[in-house]
Amino acid sequence: MDKSELIKQLRIERDSPPPSATSRWPWWLAAVLVAAGAAWWLLARPQAVLVKTVVVAMTGGAGAQASILDATGYVVARRRATVSAKITGKVRDVRIEEGQRVAEGDVLAELDGVDLQAQLTLAQAQLEAARSQKADLQVQLAQAERDRKRQQELVGRRLTSAQAAEQARSAVQSLKARLAAQERQVEVAEEAVRVARVNLDNTVIRAPFAGVIVAKTAQPGEIVSPMSAGGGFTRTGIGTIVDMDSLEIEVDVNEAFIGRVSPRQPVQARLNAYPDWKIPAEVIAIIPTADRSKATVKVRIALLVKDPRIVPEMGVRVGFLETEPAAAPRSPELTVPQSALRNAGERWWVFVANAGKAERREVVPGPAKAADRAIQSGIRAGERVIVDPADGLADGMAISEAH
Repeated sequence: MDKSELIKQLRIERDSPPPSATSRWPWWLAAVLVAAGAAWWLLARPQAVLVKTVVVAMTGGAGAQASILDATGYVVARRRATVSAKITGKVRDVRIEEGQRVAEGDVLAELDGVDLQAQLTLAQAQLEAARSQKADLQVQLAQAERDRKRQQELVGRRLTSAQAAEQARSAVQSLKARLAAQERQVEVAEEAVRVARVNLDNTVIRAPFAGVIVAKTAQPGEIVSPMSAGGGFTRTGIGTIVDMDSLEIEVDVNEAFIGRVSPRQPVQARLNAYPDWKIPAEVIAIIPTADRSKATVKVRIALLVKDPRIVPEMGVRVGFLETEPAAAPRSPELTVPQSALRNAGERWWVFVANAGKAERREVVPGPAKAADRAIQSGIRAGERVIVDPADGLADGMAISEAH
């Protein structure tokens, strides 16, 4: 091999330089960063803390007594109304939805009042016309009174006849009668205006009392009427409103055991939806009639606790409790295990399990009772509190309840 061929083999091609190891380091660096980020996310994400919970119990009062009779029934509302219009008309606007709270006098809906507004405008115009006629008669009467006086003076001077004076007096009396009739016409026109205003005001449907809307039965464009007319094309109501403060329980008691029930008797109720929640109640009255087909007597029971979880038509089981005339009645109270309470100085709190998270609640504790402690405010019966919470547990932390 000659020297020229050896030189060609040793020559470096500048147009295509060989790849070096340093040109591939950005890809390795990116892969390392992705792996590190995934590991950090797995290690740093919040882990659900395993906790043990108990249901807040209602104790004391009727709950400490023994049940002598059990029955089932339903939650009913004593104050319930299907609100309708006082007149027949087409719905222009509906301002309610199911579940909405309304106050007494709030506007629920409006009817189309174009025709009634026109009637009011006509009645007002007629009233103005009647008042104008009355003013004209008053002017004529004043002139007739002056004419009568002049005629009397002329008769005294013998410058006119007695007949002319008599005609002047008759004219005054006629105008007085016409003026009295016109005054009555003005009163009639004023009454017509008041009636037209009432009819127009009837197009605005208001809430008769404060409560919650449980049914919306009309839509804009439909015809509503206070009477059942027009078959299926006419609505008889705008919506149904329930006074939640009037909720009570109605149960049917077998007539063979009705002797065990008496007015003001303590009762313990349990809703089918919340079987662990003991609701204090008492008998209102025993309806003085029996159902022949079922051999039962209806009993009304008052709920001593108001709570938004109690809604009409809920199923409920009640236990009629024996009375203790010798013992002083005790008011119902909430209790939680003392291990659920935490404090810092005079501030006390518990952690409530709410939608998979720990919710810190400030509470006002009452007297201690063995392993439990009464709670005066801050929580409700039926809620779940965390017992023996870990020192690192904080408000909003994810939790998992032990079963």
